[in-house]
Amino acid sequence: MQTSDEIKKIVKEKYGKIAEQTGQKKDESCCGSGKTKTEKPCCGTDEVDYSVFSDDYSQVEGYVAEADLGLGCGLPTEHAGIKAGDAVLDLGSGAGNDVFVARAMVGDSGKVIGVDMTEEMIAKAEENNRKLGYANVEFRYGEIEDLPIENDRVDVVISNCVLNLVPDKNKAFREIYRVLKPDAHFCISDVVYQGEMSQKLRESAELYAGCVAGALKEEDYLATVQKAGFEKIEIKKKKVIDLPDDLLESYLNKDEINRYRSGNFGLFSITLVG
Repeated sequence: MQTSDEIKKIVKEKYGKIAEQTGQKKDESCCGSGKTKTEKPCCGTDEVDYSVFSDDYSQVEGYVAEADLGLGCGLPTEHAGIKAGDAVLDLGSGAGNDVFVARAMVGDSGKVIGVDMTEEMIAKAEENNRKLGYANVEFRYGEIEDLPIENDRVDVVISNCVLNLVPDKNKAFREIYRVLKPDAHFCISDVVYQGEMSQKLRESAELYAGCVAGALKEEDYLATVQKAGFEKIEIKKKKVIDLPDDLLESYLNKDEINRYRSGNFGLFSITLVG
């Protein structure tokens, strides 16, 4: 099993490489989906597609194509209840995709902060923001388990397919609770699994979807959120992650594949509020 430091190193290297490759031609990039002859998949296998369950942002107000690297698993701003004037914090902000969508919602009177632990992503996000000229958008370098944010400063925390990569999820949700104002809330899209998946299948599924294993069982994820002190926890959206048959056939028989396809167990994307 990988240590916390090893996981963080893998995540930083992976997302740093993705940030650096952005803007290159697809046949020069290390991180295409692997679905065309010219695309090279991430992490060295033809099965990997980290964008397999990303949502379409193209019609969302505030969308910036250069900031969308296809790394999410939901659209957390859709259910976040962000209002004009709010202070919003985006965890694992990457190139700024959700930050810029949130900026369109808070307007000139609000504030949006993105936190990311990858220097290359921070640089890419800041470059994007310079082009946009937003004075009330800021990107900070830091880890979710030790946020560079003061206590009780944020109205809404959002995050998109990042918490599953954090080694200490208990500490991460305690930090989210710490930085939120009293009676404030979060809206997070993330990856969980449901039912009794074998360890080998679960890790293979997670590698396919994001290169780094780390998803919790759904009930354990919800228990972690509740333990941090949150109330009114609700799953707003849930969808199964569609894995290819050739991957499933390596670990499951026909009946098990049918169960997976029925949605009774497997890897899921959820959008959660609390």
